[in-house]
Amino acid sequence: MSKKKVATIWMDGCSGCHMSFLDMDHRLLDLADLIEIVHSPLVDHKDFPPEVDVTLVEGAVSSDEDYEKIVKVRARTKILVAMGDCAVSANVPAMRNRFAPKALSEAIYLAPNMTHRQVPSQSVPTLLPRVRPVHEVVKVDVFVPGCPPSNDTLFYVLSELVQGRMPDLSDKTRFGA
Repeated sequence: MSKKKVATIWMDGCSGCHMSFLDMDHRLLDLADLIEIVHSPLVDHKDFPPEVDVTLVEGAVSSDEDYEKIVKVRARTKILVAMGDCAVSANVPAMRNRFAPKALSEAIYLAPNMTHRQVPSQSVPTLLPRVRPVHEVVKVDVFVPGCPPSNDTLFYVLSELVQGRMPDLSDKTRFGA
């Protein structure tokens, strides 16, 4: 059996889901015969590869960069997993939805206590009008709530998917846990 190509991406989130993923510790070695990690913010891969079997997505879609990334990832992925409450519901990043992106940028970058008051025009992605959960932008195949999901839950999900089974999460996780 050939190894399944697995990727992870990180958009607008805190990296807690990736930390939970890494917290699988030795169980990642148990999966090593079954998977090849082909892209992740945890390794030095720049461009998202084609023909990925499973992609775990952390974070909400809040910028033009996130939007472009998730559309590309969906087009190149067989099974897309929304990993954690930010990807599933937009959670904490969506708190900014009460504010217009321009007003928010000005409040942050033009605050009176800033030394060099200037809204950056380069290297900072343009904020979308609303922060959105992943499924509002592209089709999601598996939803894994939790803030972050436990390492046990992530191991279970990944193990099931690489063995060709859809995970039953009804008794494994819930929002915020």
